[in-house]
Amino acid sequence: MTSSKSILITGCSSGIGRCVAQGLHARGYRVFATARKAADVTDLQSQGMESLLLDLDDSASINAAVDEVLARTGGTLYALFNNAGYGQPGAVEDLRRDVIRAQFETNLFGMLELTNRIIPIMRAQGQGRIMQNSSLLGLVALPYRGAYNASKFAMEGLTDTLRLELAGSGIHVSLIEPGPIKSRFRANAHAAYRRNITPEHSAHRTRYLGLEKRLTKIGPAAPFTLPPEAVLKKVIHALESPRPKMRYYVTMPSYFFALMRRLLPGSVLDWVLQQVSKGENR
Repeated sequence: MTSSKSILITGCSSGIGRCVAQGLHARGYRVFATARKAADVTDLQSQGMESLLLDLDDSASINAAVDEVLARTGGTLYALFNNAGYGQPGAVEDLRRDVIRAQFETNLFGMLELTNRIIPIMRAQGQGRIMQNSSLLGLVALPYRGAYNASKFAMEGLTDTLRLELAGSGIHVSLIEPGPIKSRFRANAHAAYRRNITPEHSAHRTRYLGLEKRLTKIGPAAPFTLPPEAVLKKVIHALESPRPKMRYYVTMPSYFFALMRRLLPGSVLDWVLQQVSKGENR
């Protein structure tokens, strides 16, 4: 029965996080939907969910949110869905150290700190589900996404290691691998680009014109874009299957590039990825 199972979800202000929170709440789970902004927390609470502030860049915020969840549940938590994150566009040679650090603080370090707070709880209860929202770009790299590529490749490595270390504990660990999903991801990425990249001083300034066009395009910017409900479906399987998968691919591009990474020589895969980048950043 899902009514006795609680789940903590990060990044619920919009997109995948909000959709998964709403879907699991409707399915009977006790959902703790978290967000960085008080207005988003209030909105989520108005929908009948328990919602808390949680900023992955702030250890105090992480600890306060976990302490509050455990106080409300009597010290238990069935599942964690690490969804929060953002993409920092820009050529690798244009990324300052502090910009890369900020990308990792949110997408990796905060996720790891939160996960490590939850694991002892799951060990004590003898069961649990941890789901990490990675990306197609944790499987293959695309130009002008170096910071995001690196954070997701690192997430994949940590999660694979964690899965091996938790074998036999009753805690199942799964990676969710979305391709293009309808969300505010591009809008947030464009804001990060404007904050941290100065295209007029870059050797890549011509290519940046196409990148800016893609980030500001109205409607889906990539073929095979799916609504966030496609991710919800995979999360439900990872939560409820007696043998959840190690990886859940979402959208045709994720399936395609997972296969191509195994089959193609590196030089051929590089050529394919270059063509994809040229096509999307025209």
